Amino acid sequence: MTEADKVAQRRWFVLVGVRLAGVAGALLGLILIARAHDWAPKILGTAIVLSAMAMIGLVPRSLAHRWRSPEA
Repeated sequence: MTEADKVAQRRWFVLVGVRLAGVAGALLGLILIARAHDWAPKILGTAIVLSAMAMIGLVPRSLAHRWRSPEA
């Protein structure tokens, strides 16, 4: 395996890890919403879910754009 392949593999693992962390955050927010009895924790859970969804969509895309190979 070449050095370029190792770098690509590490970057792919980072992208997958970011997505999994976002999913875990969204699940945490959903659990908080489901178990909350007051409005304040439900609002916090909603904010966590929305930020996790943004993280799932935006962070991997921005990292992939940053790591894109230069035009040949």
